[in-house]
Amino acid sequence: MTGLLSYHAGLSAEDQVARDYDRRGYAVAAQRWRGKGGEIDLVLRDGAGYVFVEVKKSRNFARAADRLTPRQILRLRDAAAEFLGQSPTGLDTAARFDVALVDGIGQIHIVENALIG
Repeated sequence: MTGLLSYHAGLSAEDQVARDYDRRGYAVAAQRWRGKGGEIDLVLRDGAGYVFVEVKKSRNFARAADRLTPRQILRLRDAAAEFLGQSPTGLDTAARFDVALVDGIGQIHIVENALIG
C-alpha cells in the first residue's frame, strides 16, 4: 500500500471505530488529539472518565496488533497524561487504554485495558 493510500485507510479505520464506540454509548471527546507527547487516535468519554483508543489496521488482527510498538505505547501514555492534565481532576481522572484492531474487510476487534501496567 502506498503512503497516501495507507494514510486514508487509517483515517477510515479511525472513523469506523469511532462510530462503533458511539453505537455502544461512548461520546467522542476528541479524534486525532495531538499534544507534546504524541497523538491519540480517539479520546472517548466514559462517564466521568476517558477511554484512550489506539487504532491499528492491517490485513488481519494479528498483523494489526503487531504494529503497536513499545515506543508507541510510551508516546500514548505521555499524550494521555498531558490530556488528563487539562481535566479538572487531572491525573486522578479514571481512564483506560483500548486498542482497536481493524482487519482488511473492516471487522473490528476491541481489546479493552490493553495497555495495563
